[in-house]
Amino acid sequence: MNNSRDKIEKMKVCVVGLGKAGLPLASVIADSGIEVIGFDISKQRVQEINNKINPIPEEPELAELIEKHAGKNLIATNDVEDLRDCDAFIVIVPLFIDKNHQPDFSILQSAFSTVSSVMKENALIVLETTVPPGTTDTKVTEWLDFSEKKYYLAYSPERIMTGYSVSRYREFPKVVGGVTKEAGKKAYELYSQFCKEVQKVTDSKTAELIKVAEGVYRDSNIAIANELFKVSEELGVNFNEVREFANHKFCHIHKPGNVGGHCICVYPWFLINDYEVPVIKTARLQNDKMIEYYANQLKVQSGKILVIGLTYREGVKELAYTRSIPMLKLLEERGYEVYAYDEMFTGDEIAELGFKPSRNFEEMHGIILMNNVLSLKEDLMPFKEKVVDVKGALE
Repeated sequence: MNNSRDKIEKMKVCVVGLGKAGLPLASVIADSGIEVIGFDISKQRVQEINNKINPIPEEPELAELIEKHAGKNLIATNDVEDLRDCDAFIVIVPLFIDKNHQPDFSILQSAFSTVSSVMKENALIVLETTVPPGTTDTKVTEWLDFSEKKYYLAYSPERIMTGYSVSRYREFPKVVGGVTKEAGKKAYELYSQFCKEVQKVTDSKTAELIKVAEGVYRDSNIAIANELFKVSEELGVNFNEVREFANHKFCHIHKPGNVGGHCICVYPWFLINDYEVPVIKTARLQNDKMIEYYANQLKVQSGKILVIGLTYREGVKELAYTRSIPMLKLLEERGYEVYAYDEMFTGDEIAELGFKPSRNFEEMHGIILMNNVLSLKEDLMPFKEKVVDVKGALE
């Protein structure tokens, strides 16, 4: 075992994609003593990392890891030729869905084309991007086979959340599954070097479904919470009290609200598109309709409405699949004069998105508080009667 460990520690690992998931991963691997090459198409991102600048300031511990390892164990590059000496590749690039909820594999295919062009014989390749189950042993295999080299392919779903990405490698078990048993074994050995706990499952397809299942569970649970919240409102019952005392060892009701971001609102479509899953589909559609419910809670039929919180989650400057943009557009369609505010964005940035920036709570006829922005609680309390408080931030 020790000989195997020594051998693995001498590996050079390439992390393809240095975004909000890839950069923390690369930094954690480097912190374990493994040499890491981070590849990204963004020249600015590469320059920042190599200059020890943290491009994701909202990520705790990341700045310290970059300061410690950039230029040493961690080198960022745009040059494909720099990857030829790598023994393992971990691909963690975005997979978006289009307006018809179909996955767009173009970025993923481009990443694996890059890997295919430079990988060594017998290289270990691991995909971390969340994908429809079956993607690794079909599409990814096809893309890599162009190399005409032998390789070991596995899947290990990322299980991080912005703001907790570094700590998750210490706190959450890492799942790995190989397309072959030998690939699964090699991936397990690699991840055991920098993760507190690694769980090897039967194969890559199993590992893929595990990650999708986590997102589906949360999406469906939130849909149930939303339904119970609306019933509580009709009954004049405090939902928070219901949730507090209903939850126990055998019951875990989530908090109600909108569902946005790269994860929970995307993954159910990987099953809805290809399988008969009516419960999952209904939950997904109902969660998307929650913006209509909250818009209906406004006490005025016209006038100035301020939407606070543009990002999909407070503290993260990211608009991916946020429900705030559809909310603003819905209010515009209903004839309101719409304004927007988010402490993560400047007024100019909000204007560039096509909305009028404002922080003047007093002149508004209604306010929809989409995110749990605690820094605004004191300023908003005098106007609580006209606030639709989606996250219960003012309670």
